[in-house]
Formats: sequence, C-alpha cells, structure tokens
Amino acid sequence: MGREGEKQAEVPETVAITKEAPHAEGASPKTPRPAAPPEQPGRLTSPLALTLLLLLLVLLQSPIRRALSAPVMQSWTTVFVAVVIQALPFLVLGVLLSAAIAVYVPPSFFARALPSRPALAVPVAGLAGAVLPGCECASVPVAGALVRRGVTPAAALAFLLSAPAVNPIVLTATAVAFPRDPEMVVARFVASLLVACAMGWLWQRVGRTDWMRPPAHAHHEGQSKGAAFWDAVRHDVMHAGGFLVVGAMAAATLKAVAPESWLRTAADNPVVAVLALAVLAVVLSICSEADAFVAASLTQFSLTARLAFLVVGPMIDLKLFAMQAGTFGRGFALRFAPMTFVLAVASAVLTGAVLL
Repeated sequence: MGREGEKQAEVPETVAITKEAPHAEGASPKTPRPAAPPEQPGRLTSPLALTLLLLLLVLLQSPIRRALSAPVMQSWTTVFVAVVIQALPFLVLGVLLSAAIAVYVPPSFFARALPSRPALAVPVAGLAGAVLPGCECASVPVAGALVRRGVTPAAALAFLLSAPAVNPIVLTATAVAFPRDPEMVVARFVASLLVACAMGWLWQRVGRTDWMRPPAHAHHEGQSKGAAFWDAVRHDVMHAGGFLVVGAMAAATLKAVAPESWLRTAADNPVVAVLALAVLAVVLSICSEADAFVAASLTQFSLTARLAFLVVGPMIDLKLFAMQAGTFGRGFALRFAPMTFVLAVASAVLTGAVLL
C-alpha cells in the first residue's frame, strides 16, 4: 500500500509534465520585450519657465520694489514707457501696411510702372517708396522680388533704401516726435531720398551682376493671401517690436544712467556727435516707424546729429545687413552696406547744414 500510494502520488506530476511538454515543444520562442527607453532628462518648457519666472518675481518683490523706487530707475522707467507708448501705434500701422503691400501688390506692378531707362527709373523708384510705405523687414524681400521680375537692380535698390525712410507713416511719426522742429520732417525726407537715388545711380555706374545673388523663389510661395499676410504681420511685429524695446531701453539708459558730462562732451563735438549717433543707429536696429521717438529723447545732441541717426538707421543696421546678405549674397552686403553708411552720414550732414 505504501508503494502504490507513492505511484499514485507521482501520476499527477507525470501527467502535468506530459501536458506541458507539447506546449513547450510546439510554441514558438517568445519575442523578447524591447527594453524600456531611458528616461529623458526634464526639459524646460515655456509654461514652466514662465511659472519659475513669476515665482522668482514673487519671492524677490521686496528688493525689486526698492530698486524701482530709486530716482534713477524712476527716470529710466519714465523714458522707456514714453518711447514705447508713443512709437507703438505707428509701428503697428506700418507693419500692417507693409505686409499688405508685400502680399497683395504684385511685383509686376513695379516693373510696369517704372521707366525703362535706369537713370530715370532710380528716382521714380525712390519716390515710390514715399507713396508705398514699408518697414525695413519688408523692403528687402520686396526689392529681391523686383530684381527677380526684371526690374533693374539700381531701381530696386533705390526703392529698398527709400521705402522705410520716406514713407508717410515714418514722416508722420517724425512730425509727432519733433512737434517744435517741423523742419526735421523735410530734412529727413530730402536726406533719405538723396541717399536712395545716389546709391541707385552709383550701383548703375559701378555695380556688377555677379555681386548680387537674387532670391530664387517668392517669399510667400505656397501660401494663401490671407495666411501670407498674417504670417508677415506676425514676423514683422515680433522683430520690429523686439528692436523697439531694445532701442527704448538704450535711450532710457543713455538718458538716466550715462553721466551727463560724457553726453555733453560727445554732443559738444559736432563730428563725434554725428558719428556716435550714426553708429548707435546701426547697433540698435530700431524700426523706422519708431526711431524718431528715440532720437527725440536724445536732447543733448544737435538736430543734425539726430538727423544722422534717422537717416542711417532705416538704410543700414545689423538686422538689415543680415537680411541683405541672406537675400542678395554676402559679397553684395559687404560692398553695399559701407557705402550706404558713408553716403547716409554725408547726406545728413549736408542737409542739416542747409535746413536745420
């Protein structure tokens, strides 16, 4: 009985092994599970960054409040807010108009409207910039489209320089920024138009075809009119608005932080004053619809020096140099930008000596 009990006890175990054997032999080998991907390190997203910034401001509100209550910071804040509030409506209006022209006005319109002779097409294109407003960000791709559609490069370059400098929005902003000096409006128009025409004629005389590389496709190719318009508006508002803030901060800093003796020393020397504000215009890269309010805040400098700031800025600055190099090639920008700067400074000085 003991052995029979042991055999009966072994039977279920044998049967269990027998039942599992076919399954083990007939089943295909299991595919190994892929290893879990390594955990990615936490990324700082925009909402998280904003939350951290707000938390930091809450924690540091007492030191920030004490710093802002200082007389220097109050003066800085006053100048900064005044420049931004005065310039912002003109900047928005200029961006809307320039985007509408870039999208809805076909480049072939300019090709039909301009005279066939390059010597006459240059001043006509320069005056067209006074009729069709456009900021610097829009004038570069429009000029590239003109060259691509067969307009002579000299006329396209004259339009590129005049459109952001002598259009009605810019001249109106200048009149508002200089209410006691209406001659600044005339001086800015004359000096800027002279530079645009002079550069067009100079390019017609000495420019070479291999110096300019026009774009190969339209700026808004593949988009509907509405989508292209709002895309241009968003692009220009972000860029122009950012440069406006930087320019307002620089003007407020010069006004509130820079020692008065330094500014007086630079302003008392006419040559240094003109060159200083011309270089400042290149560095700040302010949109032409807003630069008049920054120039008006620099009251230590003469009207001629501030005119140089207004003439140079819309024609050559850091962002324009990058856009021109990207549109027409680096070789073009390296030749075009220095000559434009020299002619703009000379034109501002001559015009200022006559009209201001």
